[in-house]
Amino acid sequence: MSEAICLTIGHLFPDLLNLYGDRGNLLALKNRLIWRGMEAEVVEITKDDPVELAKMDIVFLGGGSDREQRLVCERLRTMRQDFRSYVDEDGVLAAVCGGYQLLGSYYQLGEEKIPGLELLDIYTKTGEGRLIGNVVLESNFTGKKEMVVGFENHGGRTFTGEYEPFGSVICGYGNNAEDHKEGVLYRNVLGTYLHGPLLPKNPTIADELLRRALARKYGRAIALEPLDDTLEQEAHDYAVKRFSQK
Repeated sequence: MSEAICLTIGHLFPDLLNLYGDRGNLLALKNRLIWRGMEAEVVEITKDDPVELAKMDIVFLGGGSDREQRLVCERLRTMRQDFRSYVDEDGVLAAVCGGYQLLGSYYQLGEEKIPGLELLDIYTKTGEGRLIGNVVLESNFTGKKEMVVGFENHGGRTFTGEYEPFGSVICGYGNNAEDHKEGVLYRNVLGTYLHGPLLPKNPTIADELLRRALARKYGRAIALEPLDDTLEQEAHDYAVKRFSQK
């Protein structure tokens, strides 16, 4: 009997970092494996639980308020070296909004500087007002140019330097409402401000994360058979048409 194909997905601090439907991203990853006859284990890790990143195939870090980010900041910093090893070994890491900000060097919140994981040489600072609304990006994340849709709501402005962005902003604010970039890509790390949740609205992005995790775990490319994404694609295309023409 052939070995069952299975991925372990770690959801870090869902008790604190779970805004705007972020949990739906975990459901999308899990179900898109199960629908293909594969197996998925989602491990929810709260702030006080032990964390073994080396046992994870995908790690998800969601969004939270400034208060909640402060609560998890010190805990994350104790895991900094483990995170660095995981990223350097091409572990798949998806971080949304607050989780995305925490990948960087710091978040300047007024007079307070909240230190990040320092996995990436990026930083965030508060700006006047919040950046809120629907977003359409042009992204090459999957290896071909395609549109990505989502929703953003953030007070921080993130500056990513020379890193490749997740996408170029067609509609919305993106990282900082200045450079027309959204998110950041580094090795198998995806950082983004897109809630919504992101992955059910963009199944090709979910599948790309799964492909990378499967290739890393099994040492070879594993084909993902097509799923019937008719409804997802119709909703996606409607959002692209509606918001990119504003």
